[in-house]
Amino acid sequence: MDPLGAPSQFVDVDSLPGWSDAYEAKQLDCHQSPVEKAQVDVRSPFPYRKDINEKIILWKGDVALLNCTAIVNTSNETLTDKNPVSESIFVHAGPDLRDELQKLKGCRTGEAKLTKGFNLAARFIIHTVGPKYKSRYRTAAESSLYSCYRNVLQLAKEQAMCSVGFCVINTLKRCYPLEDATHIALRTVRRFLEIHGETLEKVVFAVSEPEEVTYQKLLPLYFPRSLEEEMQSLPYLPADIGNAEGEPVVPERQIRITEKPGVPDDASDEEGLEADLSFIGSHAFARMEGDIDKQRRLILQGQLSEAALQKQHQRNYNRWLCQARAEDLSDIASLKALYQTGVDNCGRTVMVVVGRNIPVTLIDMEKALLYFIHVMDHIAVKEYVLVYFHTLTNYYNQLDSNFLKKLYDVVDAKYKRNLKALYFVHPTFRSKVSAWFFTTFTVSGLKDKIHYVESLQQLFTAIPPEQIDLPPFVLEYDARENGPYYSSYPPSPDL
Repeated sequence: MDPLGAPSQFVDVDSLPGWSDAYEAKQLDCHQSPVEKAQVDVRSPFPYRKDINEKIILWKGDVALLNCTAIVNTSNETLTDKNPVSESIFVHAGPDLRDELQKLKGCRTGEAKLTKGFNLAARFIIHTVGPKYKSRYRTAAESSLYSCYRNVLQLAKEQAMCSVGFCVINTLKRCYPLEDATHIALRTVRRFLEIHGETLEKVVFAVSEPEEVTYQKLLPLYFPRSLEEEMQSLPYLPADIGNAEGEPVVPERQIRITEKPGVPDDASDEEGLEADLSFIGSHAFARMEGDIDKQRRLILQGQLSEAALQKQHQRNYNRWLCQARAEDLSDIASLKALYQTGVDNCGRTVMVVVGRNIPVTLIDMEKALLYFIHVMDHIAVKEYVLVYFHTLTNYYNQLDSNFLKKLYDVVDAKYKRNLKALYFVHPTFRSKVSAWFFTTFTVSGLKDKIHYVESLQQLFTAIPPEQIDLPPFVLEYDARENGPYYSSYPPSPDL
């Protein structure tokens, strides 16, 4: 009710039925018994997760009427689109919104920008621009639409928002096929909640009546509400389910010349394209050097075993990656010991490891390894840096050298190639000695990438302070040891 006693037109997200509610009522009516976990032989890459399902709401209605932390507006590059969603948001938000949008100076396709909600029940509006769809540029459109959803969620995480109301970002004017776009929307949200689920309490998909049919059809694929529904949905998942973040993956187009054209390798059917990449261009003709007889002599002499070792290593990593994608790693994710933040001065992705948040003696370290692979697989395809906070770690947080060696041996070659720096923050004398022994006698190629950082001021010369999320205890410790650091960048919006 508003102050005058009239019923409010706005809808509180807490009053809306969740994605699981209707299904559970149906189960009770039908007296169906759930499928036992032991009966499930093959798990979906999007397994049944009650904790994630509880965050999802499918609601037929106007996103502008949702009372949540933020709602999403889909617009064009100048943020002046006149689609039904935008028009409703402008009407309910009032004239101040247009003035605020002029200050943003537009928004590029795939980006997300934040404004206040003004007269809306939502405190904020996240504006994003979906791609124009053309079949010949489908790959680019998929990547851009993924970026829309991912950047909205990332912005919500950075601003510590509790709930987000999504409209359907792909508008009819932009010609994106609804079903294709819905796959991207649902899997991106699912993957984000798997990794950062603790940061969001509710995600609402606000849809129209025609859109509701498609969402009802596809939601069980990515948010199955029981083991039975998971098994039933598995055959209907598309071939491309993206990477660990839900991002579309396009294998590099490379020419592969085999020694016996038309005869597949023994493992090609089992491992697929990914396992074969290590052999691309390995034949003498492909490298334009040597001859076949010479290569065969070397094989007989055991001097070309490196290629076989690389292939075996790739198979092993693929198995770890598949297991990581299927495993429930929410307990490891809740530790907040590994997370992505901004970029360094060279534009490289910054990954943070918080040593004090790793209770080595209390957790399953194999699951910790799986979580590392789950998070890092798509990060490591490009250049990145690691920041390890050794701050206030004790005996219970010390990673065993055998575990680190196993991690180093398991991960793909791209991890080692694209890691450009490892910043070791607040090291102790003992940790420096241990790191020296480890990088000198246990692993190779890592020693020159380690930089010991005694203060945050020193770290900020490589990574701008606004580009890294610092745990509060790290700031407090550094202020005690090195004096307070006063940043020059503006604070986040007041929540």
